[in-house]
Amino acid sequence: MQKERLNIMETKIIKVDNKITENQLKDIKEVFDLGGLVVFPTETVYGLGADGLNPEALKRVYKAKNRPGDNPLILHIAETSQLEGIVENISEDAKNMMEMFWPGPLTLIMNRTKDVPNEATAGLETVAVRMPEHEIARDILSYCNKPIAAPSANLSGKPSTTSFERVFEDLNGKVEIIVDGGKASVGIESTVVDTTVNPPLILRPGKITREDLEVIVPNIGIDESIISKDESIIPKSPGQKYKHYAPKAEAYCFVGNLDNVVKEINKRIAEQKNEKIAVLATDETIDGYEGAHFITSLGSRENLEEIASNLFEDLRKCDDEKVDMIYVEGFELRGLGVSIMNRLLKACSGRVVFGL
Repeated sequence: MQKERLNIMETKIIKVDNKITENQLKDIKEVFDLGGLVVFPTETVYGLGADGLNPEALKRVYKAKNRPGDNPLILHIAETSQLEGIVENISEDAKNMMEMFWPGPLTLIMNRTKDVPNEATAGLETVAVRMPEHEIARDILSYCNKPIAAPSANLSGKPSTTSFERVFEDLNGKVEIIVDGGKASVGIESTVVDTTVNPPLILRPGKITREDLEVIVPNIGIDESIISKDESIIPKSPGQKYKHYAPKAEAYCFVGNLDNVVKEINKRIAEQKNEKIAVLATDETIDGYEGAHFITSLGSRENLEEIASNLFEDLRKCDDEKVDMIYVEGFELRGLGVSIMNRLLKACSGRVVFGL
C-alpha cells in the first residue's frame, strides 16, 4: 500500500459479506492517512471518502468527481465526541436533532472552527456534518477516528450511486479503494438542515422529512428552491446547487391525476414512434403503458421508501438502455414525496408537465 498513492492506479476492491475485518480497516485507514480516496457504502448512497482535515486529499475528491470547487462537502463522524475541534456554538435545536436522529440520514450545518479546511466548506464559515448509521460506514469511521469527507460517489451531475456496480462504472481507476457493501437501503442523500439560522432551515429533503423534524423543531423552515422548477433560484445545500441526478436523456416529470398522467405519456409515446422512450412508472400504473422502449416500475405508491430506494438506479438503467427520452410519474408533495420530487425536478432540469 506504500506505492505512489497520489497517482492514478488500479483500484483495489474490498468485498464485505458480513462484517468488515480489521485487516480491511487497516488498508482503508492507511489510504486515508496518505491522502488517498476510499469509496464506502452508507445507508443513503455510496460516499467518496477522504480525510476531512487534509486539504490536498479534499482537492482529490473534487477532481475525481469533476465537482465544482464552490460546492461544499459533508464531513462524516462516528461519535458526537468527534465534533470537538470541527464545530463550535452548537445550537440547542442542533443538539436535540442529533439526539433524536443520529446516527441516521440527517446532515446538520453548523459553525466551523479554524481547523476545518476551506476545501471542505467551499470557503464558507459553516460546515456540514453527518453521523451515518450504516454498519460498515460506522466501523470505518470509528477505526479511522477522524472526520471523513464523503460526497456521493458518482461523477458530478449523474445520478448518485446506490450499488458497487455503479460506483465501479464512475470511479474505477480514480480512487485507491472501493468497498463493496451491497445496495444502499435509503437510496437518496441525507436531509440537510442549516442550524446556524433561527429557526433552522431544511436545505435538502431526504428520508427524514419536514414532518419528522417538526416533532423537535415545530417552526422549522424549508428552502424555497427545494421543490421549485425555477432554476434561477440558487439552492444553499451541498449537492443541490448544480445540475444533479441527471440521466443522459432528457427527462420529463408528469404531475396530476394519475389516469391523466398515463394517458398523456401514452399519447406522447404514440406521437414519437421514432424515439427510444423510457417510462418510470409505479406498480399501480405499469400495466397501463404500451409502446415504450423501456418500461419499469419504481415501486408502489403505497411505499415511498421503496420508490426512493430505486430512483437513482432506475435512472441509470435508462442510460444503460440508451434511450432518447424519459417520462416519469410525479408524486404528491408531502412527507417523503417532497424528497423524491426534489430529486426528480433536478433530474428533469425543471421539465415538468403540470395540470393533468
